[in-house]
Amino acid sequence: MTLAELHERLLSWASADAQDPRLLAARQDHFARYGEPHEEDQSYELRMNGMLEAYLFDFRPAPGAPTALERFLESQAAALTAEEVAAFRALGANRHGLYQVRKLEPGSIRLRDAFTEEECDVTERRQVAGLAKGDLLEARLMPFDGRLWFSGAFLYQPREARPRILAEVKRLKKAAGKHGRPDQAGLLATLSRMAFKLERYRNVRLESIYDFSVDQRAMTPRPAKK
Repeated sequence: MTLAELHERLLSWASADAQDPRLLAARQDHFARYGEPHEEDQSYELRMNGMLEAYLFDFRPAPGAPTALERFLESQAAALTAEEVAAFRALGANRHGLYQVRKLEPGSIRLRDAFTEEECDVTERRQVAGLAKGDLLEARLMPFDGRLWFSGAFLYQPREARPRILAEVKRLKKAAGKHGRPDQAGLLATLSRMAFKLERYRNVRLESIYDFSVDQRAMTPRPAKK
């Protein structure tokens, strides 16, 4: 199976019941932190993909409870080949984070993790329109066939906000200390809401939105009333 086929099989199994309490809880949890998209939003599809990926790979309805991927493997392993089981297990090692573009080459993009500064090469055979060295993006990197690939959800941050975002990363790392763990998940959620607000309220200055010193950054934007 290809990576797309693996993802589709897992998603079809995990979302077969649209009223599954685990799926509904994952949706509520994700949108409460990242902002809830509506069909008229430009980033609607990417944000829905992000929610579903969080449900498949990250969400645990209770501490120690299995993720959707882990439940799938427990339920379906007997119907899979050894190679398919290994491929699905590898998906559990995906990397979700904030990355900076370091190098663009035909068929490959080199990224640097904004928090760990670790660099990796991601296979990308499509030409990503508008992507340039130095750009920041939230992405989930999927291991498959010995390489890393982009998932179906990635969120670009505006270039004008890059210095502010990197300064906030630096502040979080310093606050966590040498052996602590900076709140990467919290920053990703904050950046998502900021990007959402910038998308929906074009008349608001970017500097007013990407302001990490004010509590208003935690507000989830809502569509303007018609």
